[in-house]
Amino acid sequence: MSAAPVWSVDPRTGKQLEQVAVEATPQDVDAAVRAAHAARAALADRTTRIAFLRTAADLLDAAVAEVVETADAETALGAARLTGELARTTYQLRAFADAVEDGGYLDIRIDRPDPSLVPPRPELRRYKVPLGVTAVYAASNFPLAFSVPGGDTASALAAGCPVVVKAHPDHPATSELCASLLRRAAAEHGLPAGVLSVVHGFDAGLELVRHPLVAAAGFTGSVRGGRALFDAAAARPVPIPFHGELGSLNPVVVTPAAAAERAEEIGTGLAGSVTLGVGQFCVKPGLVLLPQGTDGDRVADHLAQAIGAAAPGVLLDQRMRAAFLTGVRERAALPGVEATRAPGPDGEHAVAPGFLSVPADRLTDPAYEVLLEECFGPVTVLARYAGQDEAGAVLARLAGNLSATLQLSAAETEGASGPAADLIGRVTALAGRVVVNGWPTGVAVAPAQHHGGPYPAATSHSTSVGGTAIERWLRPVAFQSVPEPLLPPELREANPLGLPRRVTP
Repeated sequence: MSAAPVWSVDPRTGKQLEQVAVEATPQDVDAAVRAAHAARAALADRTTRIAFLRTAADLLDAAVAEVVETADAETALGAARLTGELARTTYQLRAFADAVEDGGYLDIRIDRPDPSLVPPRPELRRYKVPLGVTAVYAASNFPLAFSVPGGDTASALAAGCPVVVKAHPDHPATSELCASLLRRAAAEHGLPAGVLSVVHGFDAGLELVRHPLVAAAGFTGSVRGGRALFDAAAARPVPIPFHGELGSLNPVVVTPAAAAERAEEIGTGLAGSVTLGVGQFCVKPGLVLLPQGTDGDRVADHLAQAIGAAAPGVLLDQRMRAAFLTGVRERAALPGVEATRAPGPDGEHAVAPGFLSVPADRLTDPAYEVLLEECFGPVTVLARYAGQDEAGAVLARLAGNLSATLQLSAAETEGASGPAADLIGRVTALAGRVVVNGWPTGVAVAPAQHHGGPYPAATSHSTSVGGTAIERWLRPVAFQSVPEPLLPPELREANPLGLPRRVTP
């Protein structure tokens, strides 16, 4: 039986554009993983890795027109969005090159021997080493920044881990194009092509996470798909770390004082965040706790006006469109739920944005559980609450999230205690990032960033964005009383590589 073809598809029309590849067989996956495993030694040199990452960024930037055109044809995300995403992607590659050059990611610690302690302390020297071959599962909604050349790949390569990417079926041509540019960068620095491979197909994804030479995996996608891979990673004879970003509701709490003070700003800002990228962001605010009463009504009115002015858009594929429409219909059919600027189909391929409103006290009823689940696309739920206790009861029912946002009044931001401080404490327990008087969409790539959260937002406590994302692909090793000539260069007394280290006398 011949392997199934992999086609590039235009989401605007549903038409196949071209055959890009074929789905990988188990033998193909095995060959890719073994080639990656064999490339570990070549990738071990830090200077080579730094140059490789920077050249990869340069080649992607030089090919911006071709990359953006290819990605837009497969995703309908638009040239402006994709040009910005490519800039983010190349920034990530250069940022991780800088991190490798700095060397702080190795977390070098040296303890001098001290026989006077009880128990006596021997000489200990500790740093971090790469895990090995890393499987990366590309995201549908970020064909560049969370796919073949994205943050998981960049951070794993920076750590010294060769990568095999399972491409997303929504953008196979973009995946192959970007992979060719990264392999060209590798070749320019004498690295084998095996440092980065791409495989296609659902079965290939399962084969990849089960392969005995794969040492870790990174995933961005749905709860259902991520949980299946997470379970497979845990069920192996030798379980491996699985760093998955799965799903998030990203709650927003608008206080009565904030609604009174900034109704128009909050309503229009919320609309922009919900409709950004046709609602296809993992940090889209999907639940908004909005006070009942005149001020809350004003926020809802401005939201309705702004969403009404937003153009319909095309989702990434027909499967996602069908899931969005089904999800909206299911939610809108619940008693007491009111659809405003009703989200729904617009022609054969596009969808219109909108929002649903419901009394907050309904959300404590298990029959309304679906309103506390992510609906991927341009829709959000306004839960109208009567007081702090009602809002708190809804927050208490929420699972883990990537983000939580508070809209506060100016006076509420000035006190270290009171209701606002209590809200900060409540949402800190729910989310990996807490936003005040902003919106969660637009995740900055920065050293202090954290893009993760309690399950199901993520399957680990690590971040997939920012400088510390590299830590996912490393493990610490301590060397006790090892003679100087036998130590790795990074740990030798003379510090020949000039790396930052923490020394305990």
